Amino acid sequence: MKRPPLEGIVVLDLSRVLAGPLATMVLADLGARVIKVEDPRGGDFSRGWKPPALDGEAAYFLSVNRRKESAAVDLGTSEGQEFVRRWAGKADVLVENFLPGALERRGLGVDALRSLNSRLVACSISGAGDAGPEAGDPGFDLLAQGATGHMWITGPPDGPPSKMGVALIDVLAGWSAATAILAGLQARARDGTGSHVKTNLVSVGLAALVNVAGSALVTGREATRHGNSHATIEPYRMFEASDGGFLLAVGTDRQFEILCERVIGRPDLAASPRFATNAGRVSNRAELAPILEEVFKAGTRETWLARCKSAGIPAGPVRGVLEALRAPQARALESVLQTRRGDRSVPTIRPPFFLEEFSEPAPAAPPRLGEDTERLFAEVGLPAPR
Repeated sequence: MKRPPLEGIVVLDLSRVLAGPLATMVLADLGARVIKVEDPRGGDFSRGWKPPALDGEAAYFLSVNRRKESAAVDLGTSEGQEFVRRWAGKADVLVENFLPGALERRGLGVDALRSLNSRLVACSISGAGDAGPEAGDPGFDLLAQGATGHMWITGPPDGPPSKMGVALIDVLAGWSAATAILAGLQARARDGTGSHVKTNLVSVGLAALVNVAGSALVTGREATRHGNSHATIEPYRMFEASDGGFLLAVGTDRQFEILCERVIGRPDLAASPRFATNAGRVSNRAELAPILEEVFKAGTRETWLARCKSAGIPAGPVRGVLEALRAPQARALESVLQTRRGDRSVPTIRPPFFLEEFSEPAPAAPPRLGEDTERLFAEVGLPAPR
């Protein structure tokens, strides 16, 4: 087995909450060493976002901080600032999500730290980037969902805009940051010098609209909510069987033909000029959906799912989160990663990439606040703060 891809890369993590810590956890999962700098007065904000908690540690914090070392560092002190400078001088990557000017006031701005290490790849994560009337505003996923149209398109057609059930824009910002950092490391290998890469929640949120944004740009019309159906594909929605809901994702005209002939026994629907093409089904969804709903109410979820699977029609259940984590497919993929803290196991979600030729870093549990402080100060020749 090859060593983990990022083994030997050192990451200085000055970020808090979700997007930044997720990005650095991705790097840790790829083998990087991550030094997490936390305020001694409570640490990463997400440490306080409980219940729920495990052994006093917030589940929120545990979800994005495995495989890291924690140093409790007061950035307002000279020794804390010197700690950051020395680690920036030997690190390969710096990640920060402070408000503009906050690090600069302490002499720890990205430019100042990069001047100490020309090979440093620095990544800044912000709410709205460097330009425009919202530049400098704090970044919160809820506000980003509202500002970038995601709430507008989420929820039932006749209901109010709704936020997504997870802070998805923050999550995507973390992956965006990790992607940009990896690009910066590759460019450094080519050119010999580091760089400053950036991402922000507004840009991430707009990019995540993909086809919805494309449709709005092409038509000049505001997007609308479609609940559990799809704006441009039909049928692609949840249907109610006699004992609950299931999902049907018919993406092609041939799939619709097979659905009608082999699954529901209604070949006349596929033969109808109103429904033979996807464009026709979208235009006439108000007629088609009730017909399908009536058919599906006559059978159970398992019946329809089994028939769809047999016919090669994409369909699936609607699971709860715990149910999904315990589902046979999740178990087969070993999606729950048990990290270790001494003799205690801390469950987390395995990274979604599979690097079959590379060994996997040790499954270290998220750190206690400041548990590595003394050792990390000593490593750069500094006495630990008192």
